[in-house]
Amino acid sequence: MNEIILSKRVLNMAESATLAMTNKSRELKAQGIDVISLSIGEPDFNTPEAAKQAGIDAINNNDTHYPPVPGTPALRKSVAAKLKRDNGLDYSDSEIIISNGAKQAITNTFLAILNDGDEVVIPAPFWVSYPEMVKLGGGVPIVVESDIEHDFKITAEQLEKAITPRTKAFIINTPCNPSGSVYTKAELQSLVEVLKKYPSIIVISDEIYEYIQYEHKHESLGQFTELKDRLVLVNGVAKGYAMTGWRIGYIAAPLAIVKATNKIQGQYTSGICTIAQAAALKAMELCPENSSEIQAMLAAFRKRRDMLHGLLNEIPGVKANMPAGAFYLFPEVKSYYGKSDGQTTIKGSDDLCMYLLYNAHVACVAGKAFGNDNCIRLSYATSEDKLREAVKRIKEALAKLH
Repeated sequence: MNEIILSKRVLNMAESATLAMTNKSRELKAQGIDVISLSIGEPDFNTPEAAKQAGIDAINNNDTHYPPVPGTPALRKSVAAKLKRDNGLDYSDSEIIISNGAKQAITNTFLAILNDGDEVVIPAPFWVSYPEMVKLGGGVPIVVESDIEHDFKITAEQLEKAITPRTKAFIINTPCNPSGSVYTKAELQSLVEVLKKYPSIIVISDEIYEYIQYEHKHESLGQFTELKDRLVLVNGVAKGYAMTGWRIGYIAAPLAIVKATNKIQGQYTSGICTIAQAAALKAMELCPENSSEIQAMLAAFRKRRDMLHGLLNEIPGVKANMPAGAFYLFPEVKSYYGKSDGQTTIKGSDDLCMYLLYNAHVACVAGKAFGNDNCIRLSYATSEDKLREAVKRIKEALAKLH
């Protein structure tokens, strides 16, 4: 049999670390091992009843034919209404395109704007897929590092230092996956002041965790009107509405970018599932502040965050900041690097996560995949009992390292 030669594009692409760890934990569970998974970024709540019913109604009404590539007119109007209601932003439905989750929305954007060698500035820690998306579009990721002492947020000075004549775009995620950090309005303003000096740089704001915040209201980059002619707002229903499986994301952007992403999407996926779009439309009609289901989810996340933060900081050598959003903690664990249980020596976050998986039966994700090898990511999108048991196991396993 002849050897199949794969493209350099796919050979140079890293596997998603979050999905890889989820698969490993599922394999151990299939063997009968009691694994507590803190690796997956998915709310452990159900889709709001009104959204589910809208999906059922769409099936019963035979809304099952090819949809328009950029999304149904009704959903695009609903997104525009949501942006006005929640963020005070004015977008027409022609400036919005619906995609197969926020992941496709971001990838479409990079494919639409990047040429080979173009640079994209990415604050670290970052969502694992950003650098791979940039490389898929022929671009070069330029990573700007931050640390726990600075709440995992970059400064305006760091941003300006990273900009070169080849910088094509800057992407920011607030609230942030994996750190849970949230940029304040003042912090965003300082970044905007830098970006104003470079009008050719496209700004991508990933706001998928908008509704999962504990201290303050969401501050969207869209409020800075001086950026609007080059700002791509990314969002979706996955996190805030517990609709990960429905796969609905979107961008609100300048018409030229929307038209370009529409062209790309039309060639490789076409329009998004009509049933999911109907459910998303109904979900976005729910004002988060007035939805008992969304508020109950947020209250549960806040309680878990507080509990997990306290428990982690009781473990010797573990340091966790208090995240203001999302549903992750990103504790610093570098004090365990170089230690061993006699069989395994921990060299970095990859080793530590594998050690915890096989010795504590707790699945976490290595911080290295997010651009910070000193940390690991823990999702608290699971029950309080499981979180307590997970930390107990982690503490016992770490105590064996000397």
